[in-house]
Amino acid sequence: MLRLALILMGDLAGSFTYDRLDKNNTVLLVVDHQVGLFQLVRDFAPDQFRQNIIAHAGLGKLFNLPTILTTSAETGPNGPLPKEITEMFPNAPYIKRQGEVDAWDNAEFQAAVKATGKKQVVLGGIVTEVCTAFLALSLRQAGYEVWANTDASGTLTPELAADANRRMENAGVHLMGMFGIAMDLMRDWRNTPGAAEVFPFLNK
Repeated sequence: MLRLALILMGDLAGSFTYDRLDKNNTVLLVVDHQVGLFQLVRDFAPDQFRQNIIAHAGLGKLFNLPTILTTSAETGPNGPLPKEITEMFPNAPYIKRQGEVDAWDNAEFQAAVKATGKKQVVLGGIVTEVCTAFLALSLRQAGYEVWANTDASGTLTPELAADANRRMENAGVHLMGMFGIAMDLMRDWRNTPGAAEVFPFLNK
């Protein structure tokens, strides 16, 4: 019995793979963080969520990640992205979808993601169970490693967020908040960006 237990323990020890973000293999996606959709987010305080989505975009700037912006029907009530985000990335791909709910169904968006050559994706969107989850699941199906920023994805109720997060997690999507994502990208306080750059970012 002892021998069997040791064998099983040995098997278990090698069965887990710790998937870590690599800033050199990561693309950041800003998905439908539109001013007209803020009213749908009730699982965060309004001011806090606005800060969160700007910080989400800021991860791309801080870690020099390829960043892609996308909106859904922004000429209607959904509105545009906050100017703080568009001014942060004046030259980034900005895909203005006219009808596709899942951004991956838009050929221009899909081509922009593929063109980065990156295989790890960090994303956040409004609302969690649609814009974040649909895209995250499509990306997983397409072979990407996906991290959903739970601080930058919002919806009507905590219950809806929990349902969406469970669905994503079951598909192998990593659920992490802003601090965890930043630390995983940084890896070491002595790196660049490191303590000198990351502390001010986190304190904004």
